[in-house]
Amino acid sequence: MSSALQNFKRAGHSPTLFAAFLYFAFSCCIWVLNGALAPFISEAYNLTPAQKGLMLSIPIMAGALMRFPLGLLSQYIGRKNATLVEMGMIAVAMLYGFFMVKSYDDLLAMGVLLGIAGASFGVALSLGSGWYPPQYKGLAMGLVGAGNVGTAVAVLVAPPLAMAYGWQTVYAFAAVAILIPMVVMIVFAKEPPDVDAHASMREHVACLFEKDGWAFSLIYGVTFGGFIGLTTFLPTYYYDQFSVSKVQAGQLTMLAAFMGAAVRVVGGGLSDRWGGVNVLTMVLVVVAITLTGVGMASGSLVLTTLLLIACFAALGAGNGALFQLVPLRWPAATAVAGSMIGEIGALGGGLVPNLMGLSKQHAGTYMWGFVVFAVLSVLMLGVMRVMQIRWTRTWAEKGGRARSAAAGASEPVNYQRV
Repeated sequence: MSSALQNFKRAGHSPTLFAAFLYFAFSCCIWVLNGALAPFISEAYNLTPAQKGLMLSIPIMAGALMRFPLGLLSQYIGRKNATLVEMGMIAVAMLYGFFMVKSYDDLLAMGVLLGIAGASFGVALSLGSGWYPPQYKGLAMGLVGAGNVGTAVAVLVAPPLAMAYGWQTVYAFAAVAILIPMVVMIVFAKEPPDVDAHASMREHVACLFEKDGWAFSLIYGVTFGGFIGLTTFLPTYYYDQFSVSKVQAGQLTMLAAFMGAAVRVVGGGLSDRWGGVNVLTMVLVVVAITLTGVGMASGSLVLTTLLLIACFAALGAGNGALFQLVPLRWPAATAVAGSMIGEIGALGGGLVPNLMGLSKQHAGTYMWGFVVFAVLSVLMLGVMRVMQIRWTRTWAEKGGRARSAAAGASEPVNYQRV
């Protein structure tokens, strides 16, 4: 194990990997702030379930829509420079939240600005993994993707800060905190060499016109969409469904969110060894079963929490597994491909709060929101099992592992190395 770790460290650039992780972690933390503060905000504005769902979905959807433009920008100004531009915008957005939010409409506008932080995903993963060869891409992306732990930090830290200083003051704390990853990025990160500077715009966005890109996006809509959507919604769910305190709601959410972030690394590593398709198959089955169980266990706080921890572990592993496959399919345009997949996939997260709010408002229970998302997981399992037949004939080994150099020579002409 120690030998494998040493080989991994020698294969890439650890300071850049750490800087990318920290950048992604702080971005995730800020992205879900409205979810972490939802019990306070709901009380302040006396929101209906549908209004809560809309408020919580806007940051997710805005962040999703901003991912591809940031990824495309990074192809031209560099990934490191793109992260610095984004973090500067995050700081300004947080100051807007502290000084300008006075009504529910302002809060919705703030949700759009929080989406800036959600745009970090594709660039962070490409920056951190860009120094690593294909056989280590899954692990490197998993380590950067573990920055999802920022969501757990948000739901754990934001409620006590809101209790002590007021919920809007948390935005001011965030404006200061984002300076930490900015300094680390400036000092330690180095731009990876894995970009074709002569590629055309059409080549950069090739993944938009391929079935593989859309299949990955839909699957990611369940794995990451489920992760970020549930993380954003659960403080509200725990507070409303089980009448726990606002701080306890954040703590319970943290247990699940932390599990999802931690297991992402495991998912990437296992996918390097067993193949991303094999890991995703197990993931989607577990997600469907556990979410159905959560919907039916609404009377038990303990059982609900245990099922959610298992669900988040699967979602985290699925996120790592899917992004083990992305650099195999688009080896020199991972930032753009990852951002596009992250953009469309994360839109799935915006469905979760809305599904839950509408289910509660019209059916009197949150159960149907969980069940609908479980059904989507089963549907995506079917999509992947059909698509993987071609994947393993062209650009991946059986099960979704990286192809050897010899195998790669047999790739079809439509496999574009952009």
